[in-house]
Amino acid sequence: MKGIVLAGGTGSRLYPLTLATSKQLLAVYDKPMLYYPLSVLMLAGIRDILIISNPDVVPQMRHLLGDGSRLGLNVSYAEQKEPRGIAEAFLIGASHIGHDRSALILGDNLFHGAGFYSLLQREARSGNGCTLFGYSVSDPERYGIAETDADGQLISISEKPLRPRSNQAITGLYFYDNDVVSIAAELRPSDRGELEITDVHQEYLRQRRAALVPLSRGYTWMDCGTHASLLAASQYVQVIQERQGVRVACLEEIALRMGFIDAETCYELGASMRQSDYGRYLTEIAFAHDEGRWKDC
Repeated sequence: MKGIVLAGGTGSRLYPLTLATSKQLLAVYDKPMLYYPLSVLMLAGIRDILIISNPDVVPQMRHLLGDGSRLGLNVSYAEQKEPRGIAEAFLIGASHIGHDRSALILGDNLFHGAGFYSLLQREARSGNGCTLFGYSVSDPERYGIAETDADGQLISISEKPLRPRSNQAITGLYFYDNDVVSIAAELRPSDRGELEITDVHQEYLRQRRAALVPLSRGYTWMDCGTHASLLAASQYVQVIQERQGVRVACLEEIALRMGFIDAETCYELGASMRQSDYGRYLTEIAFAHDEGRWKDC
C-alpha cells in the first residue's frame, strides 16, 4: 500500500500564523503538525509515502524529512500549484500509486487512541473498495456525514447537510483500492471548481464498495486547521505525554517499533537532538528496546 499526505492549501483559517509558513509545519505542542498524519501511515505499515504541498513549501518539507531514509521510509514530494480539491491528490500521485492500493490522509489531521495500531493494520490488509473512518461529533452539519443501516453498512454520504441523518463525521483518513485513480480521473470540478473527495466516495458507494469504520469513544480525532483546534490539539498532546510518559506521533519511535530502523539508529537520531527532551526520550526508547522493555506509542 502506498501513502499520500495532502499538505497543501493556503492555511487561510490560521492567518496570520500561516502568512510566512505552511500550516503543516506549525507546532502541535512539541512536533511539526506534519508528524501526526505521517505517524498514522507508518502505523499502518506504509513506508512509501508521497507528500503533496504548495511549490514554495515543498523545499521546507524536504528539509525537515529528506528522503525519509533515516526513518526507514521512502518519502517523495509533489506540488499542488493551486488548491483544486482533495481528489486531485490521486491525479498528482497516480505514478506514485502505480498498481497498488493507497491511503490518503490530510496534513492537518491528528488521530490517537489505544488500539489504533491494530485497527490500522487490519484495515490496511482489507481488499476491495474504499474504507472511510467515522467519528461522532456534536455538530454534524459542519462535516461530511456517513449514514449506516442497522447492520453497520454504509448507505449514504452527505456533505455538510442541513438535516444530518447521523452524527458520524467522515475523517481525513481514507483507504482505497487501485480503482481510485481512474475514478478520480473521471471527476468533473464542482461548483467551487474543485475535485471533491465526496464524489469519489459516492462512486464507490454506488458500486456498493464503500465501508465505514467507526472510531469508538476511546479514540481522538482532531482537525488542526483553526486557532482554537490547533491550541486544543497541542494541549491534548501535552496532557497525554506528561501523564503517560509516552510521545504521541514520535516518528523515530514508531519506525523502531515497526522494524523500519534498529535501536542503534534510533539512539543516533536521539543523540543528534540531545539538547531537547525529545532527543533524550529517543535515546531512552532505544535502550528500552535493547533491554526488551517497551513503551506503547
